[in-house]
Amino acid sequence: MDAGLLSSAITVIFFVLFIAIVIWAFYGGNKKKFEDAGNLPFEEDAAETRKPN
Repeated sequence: MDAGLLSSAITVIFFVLFIAIVIWAFYGGNKKKFEDAGNLPFEEDAAETRKPN
């Protein structure tokens, strides 16, 4: 196996992996988890401002 074939195979593997990650990220079942994770910094800030000094 020469370097060109190995390089091509690795490129194809990473492209397929990239497509799989994109499909997983935009899959409808993950929307709630991603929204909750995205709102975490705001929830922590709100909790800190409500604490009595």
